[in-house]
Amino acid sequence: MTSECKPITHRLTVEHTALEVSALRRDGDKAPIVFLHGFGSTKEDYADIQRHASFDGHRLLMYDAPGCGRTECGDLSRVTIPFLVKTARAMLDAEGIDRFHLVGHSMGGLTALKLAGESPDQVLSFCNIEGNIAPEDCFLSRQIHDYPANDAQSFMTDFIERASKAPAWSSPLYASSLAHKVRSEAVWGIFTSMVDLSDNAGLMDRFLNLPCPKMFMYGDQNAYLTYLHHIEANAVELAEIPQCGHFPMYANPLAMWLRLGEFVARSKLVD
Repeated sequence: MTSECKPITHRLTVEHTALEVSALRRDGDKAPIVFLHGFGSTKEDYADIQRHASFDGHRLLMYDAPGCGRTECGDLSRVTIPFLVKTARAMLDAEGIDRFHLVGHSMGGLTALKLAGESPDQVLSFCNIEGNIAPEDCFLSRQIHDYPANDAQSFMTDFIERASKAPAWSSPLYASSLAHKVRSEAVWGIFTSMVDLSDNAGLMDRFLNLPCPKMFMYGDQNAYLTYLHHIEANAVELAEIPQCGHFPMYANPLAMWLRLGEFVARSKLVD
């Protein structure tokens, strides 16, 4: 077995905002794999990668986004998707990572898409796990407009209640830890920027135009997404995870890791 991931903290400044970013890192002589988690999740969603032999030797980096997990942020009102992209860039610089495989889930998938678009030559492959590429993907983030609340904590409380009752794989599990994983003061900036980018930023074209190998991973419960055939026809590999909704790392992690491992291995051959 290769070495274990080790906890680290990077003290950074992004947009004049002090951050203490909590991360997990593993050294290795193979190309780095960088993970960006979704809203309501943390770096630990991906920590099991170190248990799968197909990823042995790969350098690994995963971290808690500002407003999430154990990362400390000096001004939560600054947290938006563009802020998260700058944080990702700062983390790559701090770790001295140049070229890497990129994995992003949901909010992290959108962050990863914008990061890849800014530095396409650095990305060896991109696995987008239900990250936003169209307006229809805002089923969580658009609630900031559909269910307005008087204050951040009230919105968060109601959001958690709705998630706990959603008829989807892993939603109750997801909802059970939301209050501990996300600062309510960060939600407005994250969700409003996700909706704005999904509606107005041409994300589909940005995704399809990335030159690296691309995979779009989704749960079979979300096979209704209207753009799946379109992106498959434009050289995006589809990975449908059975018995799964928006959270393959909770509902069917073995299938998720298997498909990701196969994709990274093929991408190395292309590179």
